[in-house]
Amino acid sequence: MIAGPVPTLALSRARRGLAVLAACALSLILSGCSAIDFYWQGVAGQMSLISRARPISEVLETSDDPTLKKQLLRVQAIRAFAVRELALPDNNSYTRYSDLGRPYVVWNVVATPELSLQPYQWCYAIVGCQAYRGYFNEDEARAEAKRLVARGDDVNLGGVAAYSTLGWFDDPVLSTFVRYRETELARLLFHELAHQIVYVKDDTAFNESFAVAVEEEGMRRWLKAQANRPDAAVLAEDAARTRRLKSDFRAIVRSTRDKLRELYASRVSEADKRTGKAQAFAEMREQYERAKAGWGGLAAYDRWFQTGANNAGIAGVGLYADHVAEFAALIVANDHDMIRFYDDVKTLAKLPKGMREQRLAALAKPAAIAGNDSLGNRLLNAAPTPATLP
Repeated sequence: MIAGPVPTLALSRARRGLAVLAACALSLILSGCSAIDFYWQGVAGQMSLISRARPISEVLETSDDPTLKKQLLRVQAIRAFAVRELALPDNNSYTRYSDLGRPYVVWNVVATPELSLQPYQWCYAIVGCQAYRGYFNEDEARAEAKRLVARGDDVNLGGVAAYSTLGWFDDPVLSTFVRYRETELARLLFHELAHQIVYVKDDTAFNESFAVAVEEEGMRRWLKAQANRPDAAVLAEDAARTRRLKSDFRAIVRSTRDKLRELYASRVSEADKRTGKAQAFAEMREQYERAKAGWGGLAAYDRWFQTGANNAGIAGVGLYADHVAEFAALIVANDHDMIRFYDDVKTLAKLPKGMREQRLAALAKPAAIAGNDSLGNRLLNAAPTPATLP
């Protein structure tokens, strides 16, 4: 999908959604049996979400679940804030509610070779190539994970509470995340709406890091706006604790990733690489246990260490964190003006991937944000240099 203005009329969005389904149908005709099965489960899963969705106003009137009603009112407030304060799309996304009756909406499979941190890419109609494969059915996801493990790959299988259709459909509020704590609910909505602003084919790390940066800026503003609430201190502490946990977890993963990159690029034998790999992951687990002693841990991270502490798990974490600091610097460079920030990100999105990587790396340097002219124009017009990936 190509990022652009998000239509505000439901009819226009419905037509775009039908265009996506038509493209998927064509892909079915042109694909082999396994691809047909995969595309079909995607189409059927998306249509199931749409058919289950009910207007939030209707749910508020008819539901006898006070917690659900409280959370849906909270969603409405967060969504309005996102539009007003973060210039995120004002459309029909998150104005309907869908009860799925299961813990996750999709299950994602990430895989890497045994001695590499480079995730495999799966390519699809419309959205291009991504570093994961998503299934609406858990059993099908587990079957794919089992197939990849059998051929010797490192595999991470994880449930996902929400995803963005990038503006092609009106994404509903889902039962899989509606009962999140307020701070995590706000993060999720800011993140998923951000995907409707900019999406670059074949660059998962760019897309996810951008959305995380918007999420972080949104949380900063949301907490400031809640400062006069009686529970403001509790809310701020909850957000700060989550930030600390994420920071510590990512630091542990980043340290291990650096060790493994050096190991896999070395000239030692494959047997020695396997030994070094096992040692690196053992050390990572020890680091995590020490960190847990300080902040008590988190169930999601415990699950990750039980099932995802391998090359694929590290690759998956990197997709969401690799460029967050650079995007955060770009927000600061634009004096926290989100519209200007989005314009600069769209400028970056137009560049070839290698050049885009270089421009992102430059954002971490003070000299990259000096001057009064548009940062986006300087990023776009700067003389090209040889592209290198990190």
